[in-house]
Amino acid sequence: MSKRKRLVSILALAAITVSLFAGVAGCNKEESPGGTGGNEAKKSSKDTIVIATMSETPSLTNNEHSAVAGGYMNILTYEGLLFRDMDMQPKPCLAESYEAVSDTEWDFKIRKGVKFHNGEEMTVEDVKASLDWAQQFPLIKTSTENIKQVDIIDDETVRITTFGPCAIILDNLCGTSNAIVPKSLIDSGNNFNENPVGTGPYVFKKWNMGDSIEFEAFEDYWEGEPAIKHMTWKIIPEGSSRTIALEAGEIDFIVEVEQMDIERLENNDDLVVYKYEATDFNFMQVNHEKGNLGNPLVRHAINSAIDKDSVVTVAANNLGTPSKCQTPTNLIGSYDENADVYDPAKAKEYLAQSNVNPKDITFSIICSNDMKKRAGEVIQANLKEHLGIDCSLESMDLATYLSATTEGNFTACIGGYNTTDQVLFTKGMYHSQSIGGSNRSRLNDPKVDELIEKALVTLDNDERYAIMEELNEYLNEVCPLVPLWQPVALRAYNKNLKGVEVNAVGNLYFKNCYWEE
Repeated sequence: MSKRKRLVSILALAAITVSLFAGVAGCNKEESPGGTGGNEAKKSSKDTIVIATMSETPSLTNNEHSAVAGGYMNILTYEGLLFRDMDMQPKPCLAESYEAVSDTEWDFKIRKGVKFHNGEEMTVEDVKASLDWAQQFPLIKTSTENIKQVDIIDDETVRITTFGPCAIILDNLCGTSNAIVPKSLIDSGNNFNENPVGTGPYVFKKWNMGDSIEFEAFEDYWEGEPAIKHMTWKIIPEGSSRTIALEAGEIDFIVEVEQMDIERLENNDDLVVYKYEATDFNFMQVNHEKGNLGNPLVRHAINSAIDKDSVVTVAANNLGTPSKCQTPTNLIGSYDENADVYDPAKAKEYLAQSNVNPKDITFSIICSNDMKKRAGEVIQANLKEHLGIDCSLESMDLATYLSATTEGNFTACIGGYNTTDQVLFTKGMYHSQSIGGSNRSRLNDPKVDELIEKALVTLDNDERYAIMEELNEYLNEVCPLVPLWQPVALRAYNKNLKGVEVNAVGNLYFKNCYWEE
């Protein structure tokens, strides 16, 4: 009899986050050393910061992309009713307080005196209009589809009604997908990609395509103007170039640290390397609608032929844990019994059972950065050596990668996904409704859909976790994708930058940061 393992979660909440970039700016003055509620005595006269990131956002909107790179921009300019703190708990933000009226109804008292970047004061009409408007965008449907209706109760209260009991509604409202924006701009057809107006701590100023994006602190920010007034995000795709720029003082902060440079950065007394255990999950997705990749035996063969330890060594410089489950192992409900392990003999057995000739299995693996390309090189070598399968590697910029993989115009890709709970992870990655979004494998399995939907309406924690274990066991049998590794996440920055704190999903609230002499 197989033994189930309920893995200890790093989280204590029943609710879950909706996307690889969910979160909003921190909303507690007592916890904000960079704003007016912070420690003024420590701050220096320096009020600028230059941040390096490897990928350019495909959009500055909060609802027309699903990119982590876009999420970094969104949490600067947009806020939702709730935000996620460092312990991953949903907390009040633009909502001053909230309460459950019933299993399907939630009342939110709206914070007074909050201003948008265009000078308008936020009202309950803006809240209703924003949440209704968000329903129009397919790429964020996993965070909006649970909301049945939004009603204005009085001039400071809105009621959100869900279609049924919903275990994830609070986390849905933490994400910038459900950010609150001016009703007047929605009604006038404002282009939020060119004019991203929200209530966030930073105001968008300029986008130099392919090079940089500039922001300035919002003087009328409801928690107080951030200490760092001027912010520039530099697009530097090559990892070692980011490292050199930080060492030279040309930039102050690296979001995606080049794993191969970690020792050198740690040995620099002028820099800080911040490490944290993330819920990120890296994998190779194969398009089930393309040729023999729809055959689960072929997928098991591919999965069993890949040495995940070598992938972690080569791609991530050993800064990660090899994966064999179909979901992150540090989230409650993960289940690793009967999952594929590196076993070339078993891989050949799977392929023989499939009755598919390896010469008929050819595909291209799309990679959008150097780390993914390094992982792809290990996969390419393993498949050729153990199964005689030829595959090629194809490099794309992030925007092209997202477009191609979302639309299904690919055979395989290396990607990642980041959530705070199994239910949302499986909803985004494996539910048929997420095809055209983050379900890039294009899995369409009625049993998977049924178990996810059952978990979504199960409010009892233990019952929901049991459902997720059953789902994970089944996913191991189906093998929708090839799990690769979960990383030890990194940030690197100038030692004089203070207030840096990152939660497990990767949210960093720069409005809490400040410079120290």
